[in-house]
Amino acid sequence: MLNKSQSEQVEEYVAYLRSLERAEATIEKYRRDIVKFLEFSEEKVPDKKLVLAYKDYLKQNYKISSANSMLVALNGFLKFRDLGGLCVRTMKTQHSVFMDEKRTLSRKEYITLVREAEKRGRIRLANMMRTICMTGIRVGELKYICFEDLEKRVIQIENKGKHRYIILPEELVVILKKYCIQEGIKNGPVFVSRNGCPLDRRNIWHEMKELRSCTNVSGQKIFPHNLRHLFAVTFYEKQKDIVRLADYLGHSSLETTRRYTAISSIEACQRELDLGLSVAEEKN
Repeated sequence: MLNKSQSEQVEEYVAYLRSLERAEATIEKYRRDIVKFLEFSEEKVPDKKLVLAYKDYLKQNYKISSANSMLVALNGFLKFRDLGGLCVRTMKTQHSVFMDEKRTLSRKEYITLVREAEKRGRIRLANMMRTICMTGIRVGELKYICFEDLEKRVIQIENKGKHRYIILPEELVVILKKYCIQEGIKNGPVFVSRNGCPLDRRNIWHEMKELRSCTNVSGQKIFPHNLRHLFAVTFYEKQKDIVRLADYLGHSSLETTRRYTAISSIEACQRELDLGLSVAEEKN
């Protein structure tokens, strides 16, 4: 538990992030990361030794990518409190050329999840999964898929202070139009709750997790971001255009997009490196 002073510091920083028009999901992540550091500090006044100890704790308990994102949040908080001298460097890591198959959703597994949702009568869930996977949008961007835009097949998305346009595949438009007719949706967002409100990302995540019990798909793979990841991998394997992919995903940095373009298995990497450059040994 945080004391009153710590709680006030967190809320002041959250208000500052909102003034910068940061995405709400980003703000909530920063809040969680800062609270974790303050709980780790046990009400001690931050100093370099404490921050370095926290960095070591993250290194021992989290993946490097996760630990680095938490350090970025902490550094921002420290600078906000005029404690920039306590900031620490993120940990160096090399980009992996292949993905962890234990956590990566395959096309076959994606189809299994969609079919299972349909089997259970969860048509809204099935179509949300289709939409994310066929366009590469973030789960929080589903609210921009509106009835009025289906005919144009172009969706304008505003996220993280940026505007981008997403083209809807014709096959997806047909599916969504049929869904709108069935649900009596004639205007506004396609995916809403019974009360007509935009769906919370946590509710979508929970709905997907419920599919685990009747499929052979690992629970480690069942979350919305993996659908976006599958879109990215499939697009890159077909088009080999990382710049275009970055546009679709809404990335400002190609380095961010590179994380989506890893080959799906070690075996695939081995085949990729079969370049015919070996020289057979001469027989005596």
